[in-house]
Amino acid sequence: MSWPTASLGDVATFINGDRGKNYPSKGSFISEGIPFISAGNLSNGELKPSSFNYISEECFNLLSNGKVIDNDILFCLRGSLGKFAVVKNIVNGAIASSLVIIRNNQKIDLNFLKHYLGSPLCQREINQFENGAAQPNLSAKDLKNFKIPLPPLTEQKRIAAILDKADAIRRKRQQAIQLADDFLRAVFLDMFGDPVTNPKGWEKKNLKDIARIQIGPFGTQLHKEDYITDGVPLINPSHIINSNIVPKRNLTVRADKCNDLPQYKLELDDIILGRRGEMGRAAIVSEKEIGWLCGTGSLFIRTTQKGAFAFYLHKFLTSDYMKNYLISESLGATMPNLNKTIVGNIQIPIPSEEALLKFQKILNVNKQLRVRMGGADKNLFVSLSQKAFRGDL
Repeated sequence: MSWPTASLGDVATFINGDRGKNYPSKGSFISEGIPFISAGNLSNGELKPSSFNYISEECFNLLSNGKVIDNDILFCLRGSLGKFAVVKNIVNGAIASSLVIIRNNQKIDLNFLKHYLGSPLCQREINQFENGAAQPNLSAKDLKNFKIPLPPLTEQKRIAAILDKADAIRRKRQQAIQLADDFLRAVFLDMFGDPVTNPKGWEKKNLKDIARIQIGPFGTQLHKEDYITDGVPLINPSHIINSNIVPKRNLTVRADKCNDLPQYKLELDDIILGRRGEMGRAAIVSEKEIGWLCGTGSLFIRTTQKGAFAFYLHKFLTSDYMKNYLISESLGATMPNLNKTIVGNIQIPIPSEEALLKFQKILNVNKQLRVRMGGADKNLFVSLSQKAFRGDL
């Protein structure tokens, strides 16, 4: 069964933030007051109050638009397209210009709408605006035109209840994985100490002496006709999110073109590092990412030591110290930019073989746990979501 569809604009009101002369500046933020909510405060469908900026009541009253109420959905229009969160337990609040308020009407259940915004169906709509730009964006007008399946309200509530239960199970598994990762970090610090301060006194070597460092292909090596949808992912800095590689299906290249560029293909336990824009974006290449391409805005670091050493090196490169170091060494007046020389001259303390072997055993256990706890639940939830919005649930 397939449900009739409606435009999001038919089932919800869209409210932009105030973008006029009264828009709060960083200098107007105060330690306590009324939340001024930005994209950075949105995480996994919820708001993170710990990272709020605050404005005064006087500043809030001057705003002509963008004021939130309970059960509003806040949706990110710029940068991290598609991030959203439901407003809960906030008396007063206002949004930054990167967000839009989605306020549902009586035609649609709030939880049903929430699950649609997190579904593959909605993501396909969003992907049309992910064009590889440094700051991809869409407008509230674009979002209003997204198509959403619209079963009867009672059926919406039934579907949302099923997806709520599946999501709750998934979140519990994610919490278990997070606890295992926290334990892994604690063991890491106990065994290696902080790689930056090098409390074990290990010998230091330049990164260029222990690794191959490769910048992605120059623009002249890839042409417009080489790009397709659902091909081989091309990984640029915007695809490295919280130490994970998150590709975009519409920023991929043809398989034959990928095979013409073998020197840029990623291998297991490579570390891919963003070399433009925000410093310190890095991820370890997993089995599913083998053969993907390093983008022009990234570089990869490949050592002969895999597993535990890749984990160790990633921790070092993503430390606050290293982020600040890379910023200070980077080139470019408007956008920080790294080259092979800067990265190659980074000095790395080299752990003992004994320490690496011991940590590898613990890393293997953690990996097995993540596979058992994470993959099946995620796939089940995605499958349920797809069936729900096709009318097959």
